[in-house]
Amino acid sequence: MSAAAQLIDGVALSRQLRSEVATRASALKAKGVTPGLAVVLVGENSASQVYVRNKVKACQESGLHSVLEQYPATTSEDALLARIDALNRDPAIHGILVQLPLPAHIDAQKVIEAISPAKDVDGFHVSSAGALMVGQAGFWPCTPYGCMKMLDSIGYELKGKHAVVIGRSNIVGKPMALMLLQKNATVTICHSATADLKAMTLQADVIVAAVGKLNILTADMVKPGAVVIDVGMNRNAQGKLCGDVDFDGVSQVASHITPVPGGVGPMTITMLLVNTLEAAEKVALVN
Repeated sequence: MSAAAQLIDGVALSRQLRSEVATRASALKAKGVTPGLAVVLVGENSASQVYVRNKVKACQESGLHSVLEQYPATTSEDALLARIDALNRDPAIHGILVQLPLPAHIDAQKVIEAISPAKDVDGFHVSSAGALMVGQAGFWPCTPYGCMKMLDSIGYELKGKHAVVIGRSNIVGKPMALMLLQKNATVTICHSATADLKAMTLQADVIVAAVGKLNILTADMVKPGAVVIDVGMNRNAQGKLCGDVDFDGVSQVASHITPVPGGVGPMTITMLLVNTLEAAEKVALVN
């Protein structure tokens, strides 16, 4: 069955945005500043290793300087904090990303808070979250920022629309809701304790699914013509990569939908490049 919904192609949009990053990066290099990102990986988590490799590769392809620092799972919290302190003071590094999850003996929040807010290109620091909350300039978390760019790319006017966000994580759900609110959408956040998810999603003009649960959103839960953004990354029984949305069903009802893979995923890394570039541009302005 052919999809009725138009696909929002994250790969094509990423390509366009990365080309803009490369142009701005070369302008900065002409002024003697090469945007630099340090990616820190602790432990041997195989999924994290793939993510990290993709981030480093994307940096290099867009003309950014990237440093990958890998440490064993036995690394102490103090040693990691000392390394972050050194990176905070390194003028060649404009962005610092510590890949999560961290080993159990390391307090992830303490590590995130150790990163200088001026280099917090993941947008996870409390000061970044606070800036988003009150509408000040700061780094937006990359995944929800990418979702906003996808909505921009189809010329979607959020003002007055009802947006439903499924998921309340600090990384996606909460910042996503705040970004939608900034664009004058009416926002509902749903989660595991929501009594009737379907009743909420049927009212939505925009649905962002971000819980990491296969088929949490099915066709009977979507109002005809709604825009559906699928942030989830799951594997089905056959081992195929899927999102949180029943794509085959929902694409017959929605007006626009993001695929998995090839939707939000590439946009997350792209917005990391954008944030790193902007961190370097701020430094270049000061100097």
